[in-house]
Amino acid sequence: MEQIKKIYRVVRWITFAGLVITTFLLLKSPDPIAQAVNPALAKQNAESFQQKLTQLANAQSLGEEGTEVHFTAPEVNAAIAQATAAPPAPVRTTPASQPAPQPTAEQVPIKSTLVGFEDNVVKGQFLTEVYGKDVYITVAGRLGSRDGYITFDPTEFKVGHLSVPVSMVNPVLQRKLADPENRDKLKLPAFVKDLRVENSELVIAE
Repeated sequence: MEQIKKIYRVVRWITFAGLVITTFLLLKSPDPIAQAVNPALAKQNAESFQQKLTQLANAQSLGEEGTEVHFTAPEVNAAIAQATAAPPAPVRTTPASQPAPQPTAEQVPIKSTLVGFEDNVVKGQFLTEVYGKDVYITVAGRLGSRDGYITFDPTEFKVGHLSVPVSMVNPVLQRKLADPENRDKLKLPAFVKDLRVENSELVIAE
């Protein structure tokens, strides 16, 4: 009986230690996949991103075929930051005593987004908040297109420093991408026929 109690205590402490390690890995901040840049350079990168897209649209309107433009990670990150910049706070119309609506589980706030390219793989790193704690989610995979929509085939998924098997995540991810509301956001502009990551750059073809 005493031996069983000892085994139980060992198993209990191993389980507890495992939970502590898992929590630590979940909340530990990973290394950033891209470096922050100063506002002036970020503005230049955002303008460069837009100019290249305009170049691609103009090529399509002129009937040219096979035009490709290449984007670096800093250009893409600058464009994302510009597109997701918070608008001015609206004037509060609800009584001060009435609490602001809280996001649901389906509306987890994304505080920041970073994108990086490595060979033919794109990496995205997202800072979100779960139960009041900042959590980093890192996703890697291959970008593509099909029938006018962006496709994404994940190869890596991490929460903090904790790796999660892609086989567990991919079915849920693909269902979310196929959801009509999300699928509309993945629709490519009419002048874009293909996109991919190649030689650590995003390549968009007309």
